[in-house]
Amino acid sequence: MALPVAFFAVFFAYPVAAIVARGLHVDGAWRFGRLADVLAQPDIRHVLWFTTWQALASTALTLLVALPGAYVFARLDFPGKEVLRAVVTVPFVLPTVVVGTAFLALVGRGGLLDDLWGLRLDTTVWAILLAHVFFNYAVVVRTVGGLWAQLDPRQEEAARMLGASRLAAWRRVTLPALGPAVAAAALMVFLFTFTSFGVVQILGGPTFSTLEVEIYRQTSEIFDLSTAAVLTLLQFAAVGAILVLHARTVRRRESALRLVDASLTARRPRGAAQWALLGAVLATVAVLLVLPLAVLVQRSLDGPRFAYYRALARDDGGTFLVPPIDAVGNSLRYAAVATAIAVLIGSLAAAALARRDAGRLVRAFDALLMLPLGVSAVTVGFGFLITLDKPPLDLRGSWILVPLAQALVGAPFVVRTMLPVLRAVDDRLREAAAVLGASPWRVWREVDLPIVRRALLVAAGFAFAVSLGEFGATVFIARPDNPTLPVAVARLLGRPGDLNYGQAMALSTILMVVCAVALLVLERLRTDRTGEF
Repeated sequence: MALPVAFFAVFFAYPVAAIVARGLHVDGAWRFGRLADVLAQPDIRHVLWFTTWQALASTALTLLVALPGAYVFARLDFPGKEVLRAVVTVPFVLPTVVVGTAFLALVGRGGLLDDLWGLRLDTTVWAILLAHVFFNYAVVVRTVGGLWAQLDPRQEEAARMLGASRLAAWRRVTLPALGPAVAAAALMVFLFTFTSFGVVQILGGPTFSTLEVEIYRQTSEIFDLSTAAVLTLLQFAAVGAILVLHARTVRRRESALRLVDASLTARRPRGAAQWALLGAVLATVAVLLVLPLAVLVQRSLDGPRFAYYRALARDDGGTFLVPPIDAVGNSLRYAAVATAIAVLIGSLAAAALARRDAGRLVRAFDALLMLPLGVSAVTVGFGFLITLDKPPLDLRGSWILVPLAQALVGAPFVVRTMLPVLRAVDDRLREAAAVLGASPWRVWREVDLPIVRRALLVAAGFAFAVSLGEFGATVFIARPDNPTLPVAVARLLGRPGDLNYGQAMALSTILMVVCAVALLVLERLRTDRTGEF
């Protein structure tokens, strides 16, 4: 626990505490009375209410739409499965500003739905909810599907042989085993939608605003750091309460599971029901995920003879100090380093949290690990700028600052992906190895690692994908001569003109392709033969 605790203390707790303290400590005095003043404002109470209920609705809708997909990817084998799994994950790494723009092109004025049926959904809650499902579909599919693929199907078959119906066997055998993974996926979706920024900013218009949007408005437009600090504390408290509740309820339901090699559980669809389910999932992916991505590609090709792509190689001397295409290499380098950091920190934390004899202090850290997903990225970015500027942590001019910020968001995904599998490992396997003379390191290498290797690769893929698409904190700390892809896209979208908009769509398309290729390679590498456990 030493390294994870030190990492989160220095690069998360310290910067966030510093920026909040600067907002509440005014003219040499603490102004805690601002909390009551801010909550007394009707518009702030409306923001709090909308932030909460849209996050709950988005989480429920995402689970409803994505759980059938998790089953299909875990239990069914069909041509193109690996490619489709990579395609499903691509939306998750897109910057939220791009997601909002893509859905605006679908449901806004002059969009696809408007042209075909005269239907407009922009500035409505439905546009926001659908965009959140688009963004978080992969979270449920990969988190729940990763464990579902390793559950021994013979346990459910045994229940069927004892007279249980298919639904009863699934409800009494499979669902309880999947409970921790479903809860972890729901938690991540809730945190992302609770702190939603780009999607609500573009699709919500002046009508809808989340806490994250209001913090940004108070900070960058009104310059009221005091109100922004209060809203950050409210967001922090709400997220902390959810995490504590999650840690208390989920741990009681976790138990040792019988895990098998995932490659042995997937079969060709059998029967009309499985074929119908596969068709429904494929149709959902096509309409909800592929169609918005196709809109981005089509917009990037509007220029004659790939004009928008050719313009990326030129230095315009205005928006960037380097050609925009350089952002591709920057993002890949940053994401690789951030993934290594996130996997190291997350794996150590998950290994400590998975121990049955872990104390209360260690278990409490389980909830704290998720806080970076629920705290305003605006706050984290500003916090980096005002804290990491003095020796021995003067990192403002260092390239490592960006991967550190990205790893803060990637590490919780590593923990949440690995923890259910680690906790499902039977302790008797470790005890038997220890009795035979294996050291703790060898027990981990010979017992735990073969079982969790697949989950570790899934976690690494998540961390890499999150790092590629991280925008909120990176936009404040990325150097002008080394922009990342999301920062480059946002800068281009912020400038008027068809050429800038076309280049933004071209960069977004490149980001999609890079992510799809990286995830497809990961799908090939993570195919293992770990045997039965």
